[in-house]
Amino acid sequence: MLGDCTPVRATASAGLCVVLGGLVSMLAGCGEAVVPAPEIRPVRTVVVEPRPIEDDRKAVGEIRPRQESDIGFQVGGKIISRAVDVGNSVKAGDLLARLDEQDFQNKLRSAQSDVVSAQAVLTEAQATETRQSDLLAKGVTPVANYDAAVKNRRSAEAQLEASKAALDLAQDQLAYTQLKADFDGIVTAVSAEPGQVVGAGQTVLKLAKPDQVDAVFNIAESAFRDRQAGERPAVIVSLLSSPSIVADGIVREVSPIADPTTRTYQVKVSLEKPPVAMRFGASVAGRLKAMTAPVIVLPGSALFDQGGKAAVWLFDAASSTVKLTPVEVARYETDKVVVSSGLSKGDVVVTAGVNRLRDGQHVRLVEGAGS
Repeated sequence: MLGDCTPVRATASAGLCVVLGGLVSMLAGCGEAVVPAPEIRPVRTVVVEPRPIEDDRKAVGEIRPRQESDIGFQVGGKIISRAVDVGNSVKAGDLLARLDEQDFQNKLRSAQSDVVSAQAVLTEAQATETRQSDLLAKGVTPVANYDAAVKNRRSAEAQLEASKAALDLAQDQLAYTQLKADFDGIVTAVSAEPGQVVGAGQTVLKLAKPDQVDAVFNIAESAFRDRQAGERPAVIVSLLSSPSIVADGIVREVSPIADPTTRTYQVKVSLEKPPVAMRFGASVAGRLKAMTAPVIVLPGSALFDQGGKAAVWLFDAASSTVKLTPVEVARYETDKVVVSSGLSKGDVVVTAGVNRLRDGQHVRLVEGAGS
C-alpha cells in the first residue's frame, strides 16, 4: 500500500502546479490596463456670417373700416320699420328706417295754420298803417296813432317770419322721421328694432365705407425700440385663414397711449386695394415689408442651455475640438434664433448633437458640414 501512495502524491502535485500556473497567468492578464480610444463624434456646423434678413416678426389683427359712423334719427320717436340688416350694402339716400310720423304731421299742420294767421294779422296791420298815414297827412289824426300802426305792422311782420321758421322746422322734423344713408356703405351693426322708442341722436345702426379699409393690430412696446417716431413703414397683410391672399399696406396711425389692460399700442395699417376676401372682422397677420440690419441667425438646434442661459458650441479647426460659449439672443423665431452678441464673423458653430458634447471633446465634421 505504501508503494501505491507515491504515484498518487506525484499526480496531485502536478495538478496543483497546473492550477497555480493558470492563476498566475490570469493575475498577470488582469494587471494590464486597457486604455480606450477617445470618442470622436460627428457634428454638423455652420459658419457665422452676419447678413440682413427679412423682418418676419408677425402680429395678428383684424380688418376694420377706416370710417364707421353711428347713424341715428335727429328726432325722437317710435320706430315702425327698419329696411336694412347687418351686411346689407346701401347707396346714399337709401331709406334705412322710419319713425311714427303722426305727431310730426300734426305739428306741421299747426305750423301751417300759424303762418296763415300771421299773414292775416300782417295784412290788417298794413291796412291800418296806410289809413293812419292818410289821416295824418290830412291832419285829422295824432302822430301817436300813426306810430302805433307802424309798430303793429312791424310786429306782424316779425310774427309772420317766426311762423314761417316754425313751419320750416316742422317740415324738417317730419323729414327726419325717415332715416336715410348719407353715403354709400355697408351696415356693420344694428342696435334698434321696430317698435322701440329711441331718442334723438341714439344709435340705430352703424354704417361703414367699404372702399376704405384698415388692418388693426395691438403691438407690444418692444416692437418700437428700433423705430423712429413718425416712421410709417410698409406692411404685408395676409388673411389668417388663407395666407396666399395678401395686400400691401402702410402704417397710418399709431396710438400714443397704451391700452391700460394689455399695455399694447394700437396700430392701424391702411390697405391699398384689399382683396374682396378681406371682409370686415376677418383675422389677418401683418409683417413689416423691410430688411433688418446685418444680424447673426442660427438654427434653433444650435442652442445649448448653460445654467439657464443660452450658449453654443464653437468648433476649433486646429484641434478639432469644441468649446462652449455663452451668447445673447435678441429674439426667438419659429425655427431659428437671432444672436445679438457672443459670436464673431467666421466662427464655426455646431448645429446638431449639441446636447451630447462636452468641453474639449474631439469631433469630426460630417460631409456637407461647415458651410
